[in-house]
Amino acid sequence: FSLPRARVAVADVRSPGASGHPGCGVGDDQSAFRPATAATGPVNGLPGLAEPRPGAVPPLSRRAPPAVMAEGSGSGASGRGPPCPGAASAFRRWEQLRRRAATPWARGLLAAAAGLGLLYAVLRVPVRLRDGLAAVTMFLSTLTPKFYFALTVTSSFISGLIFVFEWWHFRKYGTSFIEQVSVSHLRPLIGGTESSPPAPAAFMAGENETSRQNMPECKVWRNPLNLFRGAEYSRYMWVTGKEPLTYYDMNLSAQDHQTFFTCDTDALRPSDTVMQKAWRERNPQARIKAAYQALELNNDCATAYVLLAEEEATTIVDAEKYFKQALKAGEMIYRKSQNCHSQSPQHEAQLRRDTNVLVYVKRRLAMCARKLGRIREAVKMMRDLMKEFPLLSMLNIHENLLEALLELQAYADVQAVLAKYDDISLPKSAAICYTAALLKARAVSERFSPETASRRGLSTAEINAVEAIHRAVEFNPHVPKYLLEMKSLVLPPEHILKRGDSEAVAYAFFHLQHWKRIEGALNLLHCTWEGTFRMIPYPLEKGHLFYPYPSCTETADRELLPTFHEVSVYPQKELPFFIHFTAGLCSFSAMLALLTHQFPELMVIFAKA
Repeated sequence: FSLPRARVAVADVRSPGASGHPGCGVGDDQSAFRPATAATGPVNGLPGLAEPRPGAVPPLSRRAPPAVMAEGSGSGASGRGPPCPGAASAFRRWEQLRRRAATPWARGLLAAAAGLGLLYAVLRVPVRLRDGLAAVTMFLSTLTPKFYFALTVTSSFISGLIFVFEWWHFRKYGTSFIEQVSVSHLRPLIGGTESSPPAPAAFMAGENETSRQNMPECKVWRNPLNLFRGAEYSRYMWVTGKEPLTYYDMNLSAQDHQTFFTCDTDALRPSDTVMQKAWRERNPQARIKAAYQALELNNDCATAYVLLAEEEATTIVDAEKYFKQALKAGEMIYRKSQNCHSQSPQHEAQLRRDTNVLVYVKRRLAMCARKLGRIREAVKMMRDLMKEFPLLSMLNIHENLLEALLELQAYADVQAVLAKYDDISLPKSAAICYTAALLKARAVSERFSPETASRRGLSTAEINAVEAIHRAVEFNPHVPKYLLEMKSLVLPPEHILKRGDSEAVAYAFFHLQHWKRIEGALNLLHCTWEGTFRMIPYPLEKGHLFYPYPSCTETADRELLPTFHEVSVYPQKELPFFIHFTAGLCSFSAMLALLTHQFPELMVIFAKA
């Protein structure tokens, strides 16, 4: 149909009140829906289409769509058709009900109904509670003493298992298992958020010491006094059956070997290619086999001799022989690299690799001489190495020199080394701090007496010694327990964490004999080291002479030290709440079980009461 026909057809649609047809219409004004004329005839000059009579309804096929009906309704609205009469009547009824409910008597009636409902609930609940209590009382009256005994024993057993598991988890991981699960799993379910630790902020060289103190230092360092795997670590495992090195520690060593002993030009030499694969092998026998293959390809492969000295040699004498062969080959390769290092960047990388090999071999030879009793020869080799390569101070060769000089009891030379390396701009270590404390304690320890000091006070030299001990203890608080033999020592790992338990083990393993040699030094340490903790009551928040103690040492030390070693934790953590709770619950349940077993009738009467 065309638009004029639709308009005329819609204009004749009447409300249900006028025609009895359940069509669409609104209001009582039926005249608005009557056609403009009742006569039949052409509409708008279109023949063959007559206008419907006033009471007639056009057939469905002749009706216009709703959008067209709305346009032709002539109401002047925004193009929407009249609502359905069912919706309109419901809306009128709702308006009438709302007006009636707004009257005062209707509000009073609603309030009265609500009060009656509340009164019914209040009177009904005690009746239901009374019935429930009666049922529970009847059930309890039928229970025998054996049931109560079994209940208390089961409760004590389960709570005891939880207590043992909580204690084991706390001793191994330093946290409560229940608290950890509740924080990581239950808190998000109830809408809580777990606060994430702040990211460590990096600092530039020009920043002040305050910003540097706010950053915890948990960098893992190569142990400058690490032992030989074949001659020392392996022999320990053969004797005790315990693995002295962790997988994490050996993995770090493998990364160090690949960094020190490989370069980009190894693919040009078959022997170096084989050794590059050997450093990545996990199996020690596979590494040793690859070293022999490299020597078959090139008899002057220095890194192959290094690997054999570290892992195949079962004594220090055998290791020294391999290192001497590595030194001969390494010096020859180093001189060749010096002559052509400026030709290309690849040659420069090869020179750095050859320098690392040479320094490593000379250092290990000096350590072999120290272990075999040729201490003066070891000191000379270390001094020459530090003079020849002064830029490699990050290898901490001075710590090897300090230990050798202490063995010679050359305390003046030790003081000279400390004057150079115990500087505020250089990184500290337990060896430097505790060696400085040992030298100051040596001056007063022989005549020191706690009773005399408390009576007359401390002298200037004693005050300096005590302050040096406090400084050393603040840097690494784990060392005194090993020096005073309050904790058992284990073999030091190949990597240490500064200020951590691993560094304390490494220092005490080599320096305990030097403290014992000086009379009264351990006594002075025993009398003064705990006073450090009164100066720093909150070590994780604020330090005294150093930056705050890092909170990440415990986790790293557990990765570095063997599992059979009890890791020292500072500051000491309090036992979690759930350990106390489960211990109390286990004890209380066990006591009830014992009383039920001894006095069954009395406990049944008590339970029913």
